[in-house]
Amino acid sequence: MNIFPEIVTSNSEYGSVIISYEKIRFEITTFRTEGKYKDYRKPSNIQYISSLEEDLKRRDFTINTLCIDKEGQKIDLLNAKSDLDNRIVRMIGNPKLRLKEDVLRILRAIRFATVLNFELEPVLKIYIKKYGPLLKKLSKERQKEELDLIFSSPNKEYGIKLLCELKLAENLDIPNLKKVKITPSAVCIWAQLNVLDKFNFTSSERETIINILNLQDKNLLDKKTLYEYGLYYCTLACELQDIDKTKLNKIYSLMAIQSKLDIVLQPSQICKILDKEPGAFLKNIISDLENQILDEKIENNEQKLIDYIINNYK
Repeated sequence: MNIFPEIVTSNSEYGSVIISYEKIRFEITTFRTEGKYKDYRKPSNIQYISSLEEDLKRRDFTINTLCIDKEGQKIDLLNAKSDLDNRIVRMIGNPKLRLKEDVLRILRAIRFATVLNFELEPVLKIYIKKYGPLLKKLSKERQKEELDLIFSSPNKEYGIKLLCELKLAENLDIPNLKKVKITPSAVCIWAQLNVLDKFNFTSSERETIINILNLQDKNLLDKKTLYEYGLYYCTLACELQDIDKTKLNKIYSLMAIQSKLDIVLQPSQICKILDKEPGAFLKNIISDLENQILDEKIENNEQKLIDYIINNYK
């Protein structure tokens, strides 16, 4: 902390600081050992040490222990390179004890296997399945963080298969997981799980999921549906309905208007034509114009819209 004054954050409880150097963030952590874990998640205390090997032994998986020195030489004290080469997620120490220390390691193991397309070491796999019920001790926030990374991976189908095979879906309270349609977007996976009341989604995520669900039984190629919900939500909903996104994009691009702002006749002009002050009546007229233009009964042309207003509302 004395050497680098530009400290972004400091977590001295765990001997860690994050510094910013040449626009890159580095996390620097003192070698340490950890005391007994509490609440199945965090160590009760830490002790600073000078041994790299002892520090590495407290980590979760061997693949996270490969080091490099200032000369650029690899330091591999726990056979990390071998497990990386063989594409194996192996726990350091006894999985029976290490998973009970910190239950987040259960989901981290699945996440690493998913993202890297690695196999879970057989003994680790056994104990993940055995201690799956401990995931109920893990906060929904941490559960969602790991699940987001799994659902966002190009290899998500493998990750979801592991979650179901090891009976973790039930322990995470997402039993519908085994029935989901694999989609490119993570939010479409979440939309199928019926868990809006179980996980803390952002307001944006919640709005997106609700719109995807509302679009389930609608014709996405209908111009009025596209107009009402917009291209973004309809494109996501395409993933669940096996509709060609290219076709959807083409229909959207050819629509005369994509929002009421595209109508060439301004509300102030409508008021002037009708010699009225702005009021609630405008909403009905604009809605009528939207439908007329979308149904291609009127062109989005100023004079033609003026004529329509005069003939129907004056």
